[in-house]
Amino acid sequence: MGQEMKLAPIRLDSYQPLREVVAEALRDAIKSGTLAPGQRLMEIQLAEELGVSRTPVREAIRKLELEGYVVMMPRRGTYVANLSIRDVNDVFEIRTALDSLACALAAERITENELESLQRLLVAIGGQIEAGDMEKIVETDMRFHDLLYQASRNTRLVGIISNLREQLTRFRTISMSYPGRLKATLEEHRAIVDAIGSGDARHARKVGARHMENSEKTLLYAIEEQEKKTGTTLVKRKGKKSQEDAE
Repeated sequence: MGQEMKLAPIRLDSYQPLREVVAEALRDAIKSGTLAPGQRLMEIQLAEELGVSRTPVREAIRKLELEGYVVMMPRRGTYVANLSIRDVNDVFEIRTALDSLACALAAERITENELESLQRLLVAIGGQIEAGDMEKIVETDMRFHDLLYQASRNTRLVGIISNLREQLTRFRTISMSYPGRLKATLEEHRAIVDAIGSGDARHARKVGARHMENSEKTLLYAIEEQEKKTGTTLVKRKGKKSQEDAE
C-alpha cells in the first residue's frame, strides 16, 4: 500500500469487540477503494496502520472472507476480492429496475420539502464539480439518491437498493472520475428531479432507468481504463484467471 492509501488508526473507545471494529474499518476501506480489488492484505502492515495487534486483524479478515470481501488462498496470502463483469451486470440489471421504480413512486409521493432538498443538492453538486472536490461530490451524490429513495415511501425497496449499492461502492470514485461523467450525471439528476417535480411517474421511471444504464456503461469503461493504466485486474472476465483462481 502506498503512502496515499495508508489506513487511519482506529478508535479504541468503541463498545464493540476489537475484531468487529477492525472488520468495519477494513470493510469501509474496501468499499471506498482505499484497499483495491486484487490487493494483497498483509496482517502485520494492517495491524501497524490500524494500531492494533495481529489477532483482531486475523479475526476480522476471516469475517470479511465469509462476507465475500476478501479471499484467503493457502500458501499465497489474502486478497481483496475481485468482482466479475457478470457481477456488475447483475447488480445494475436489478438496480435499473428498482431505481426506476423508486423514481416513479417518488413522482407520486414526494413532499415539497423533499423536492426542495433535491434541488438544493443539485446546486451543491454543481458547485462541487466546479471546485473539483471529488470526496464531496461522491458524498452529495449518495445523499441525493438516499433522499430519492426516501421519497418513494417504500422501506423494503430502500433496503434492497442500499444493499445492492454497497456491492459497487468501491468503484464509485473510479466511475465518477471518468471524463465527462460528472457533468452527465448532473444533467441526468436534473432530468430525474424535473420529472418527479412534474408528477410524471412514467417519465420519472424512464429517466431513472436511463441514469442507471449510463452509470453502468461508464463504470465498465472506467474500470477498463483504470486496468490499462495500472496493469491490475479490478474485475474478473470469463476465460481469464484472477488472483483467487490462480494456483
